[in-house]
Amino acid sequence: MSTTQTALFVGLVLGIVATFGGFGSFLVVLVFGAIGLVVGRVMEGKLDLRSLTGQSSAKL
Repeated sequence: MSTTQTALFVGLVLGIVATFGGFGSFLVVLVFGAIGLVVGRVMEGKLDLRSLTGQSSAKL
């Protein structure tokens, strides 16, 4: 699945949640989606949390 298809799918799901669940449900789904994105990027190795927290991977 390409990035464009994934983004389209996420947008459709968020639209459905906003329509049927209200704004609170929309925010919950959005937060969990963001958490899932971060976890996925870390697992793929495309996001290094140590660089974000200021810790170095080099051992002293």
